[in-house]
Amino acid sequence: MQLPEVKTKIPEKLYSVLEKQGITTLRPCQEKAITAGVLEGKNLLVCSPTGSGKTQVAEYAALTSILTGKGKAIYIVPLKALAMEKYKEFTSRYSHLCKIAMSSGDLDSADNYLAGYDLIIMTAEKCDSLLRHHAPWIQGVVTMIVDEIHLLHDPQRGPVLEILITLLRETRPSLQIIGLSATIGNPEELANWLSAELVQDSWRPIPLKKGIYFDGKVEFY
Repeated sequence: MQLPEVKTKIPEKLYSVLEKQGITTLRPCQEKAITAGVLEGKNLLVCSPTGSGKTQVAEYAALTSILTGKGKAIYIVPLKALAMEKYKEFTSRYSHLCKIAMSSGDLDSADNYLAGYDLIIMTAEKCDSLLRHHAPWIQGVVTMIVDEIHLLHDPQRGPVLEILITLLRETRPSLQIIGLSATIGNPEELANWLSAELVQDSWRPIPLKKGIYFDGKVEFY
């Protein structure tokens, strides 16, 4: 799918950024996500390999919600280091379109200053803390992105992630949830739990080859 084909669905300011980045063609998982309604507020579970463009699916959804005046977006990541990485990436691309913040520190604060930001990146633990502190600005969140959502099965991080998704869905019935994962064993079951459309694709920018290394040589098969 060519980018101009979805020009009417993407906010003008965001479309201009994509053009300046030299994007002319959507990757397979992006095309499937747009067809499934990600820009219209539909819940999605996107399962595709690393580097396939699934993070951009989440970016398009978040920026569309913000630029059309619907509300804030939060981006949940498992690690503080990843939160910083995403903050730098998003700031370099979109700081002129919206106010971006990262919150991953004090778990005993409601971080009321975040009320003035549009796209907020945080860890699951921080988001859980904000919910427990009844941060009033949470009511302005319309899009929630969960990166590495397969960690729902992790014995340490899984329970916190499951609770915050459940609480946000209860307090924000119209919340758009976008789950991202490169690998997940039960995508249909998880998509059903999220009331989400399942987007799966195997395309990757660099082919993945399997082989056996022995005695200084690699034999691919």
